[in-house]
Amino acid sequence: MKKKVLVEGMSCEHCIKHVSEALKELSGVTKVDVNLEAKTAFIEATQEINDEDIKFAIDEAGYEVAGIEVQ
Repeated sequence: MKKKVLVEGMSCEHCIKHVSEALKELSGVTKVDVNLEAKTAFIEATQEINDEDIKFAIDEAGYEVAGIEVQ
């Protein structure tokens, strides 16, 4: 399962680390790639991850989800 998450509020390398760590804590996540310029996070997982869980993790890290797409 792969998803692309559009993330608002990131402005530096520290933001990338926060978003990456928050997403890696989700069950089944095997890879996270965050791109500051594109304001995206790509998630690879061994199982389906609920969009609400993704939104919650990013919200808790202090950022906002602008959209989620299945890849």
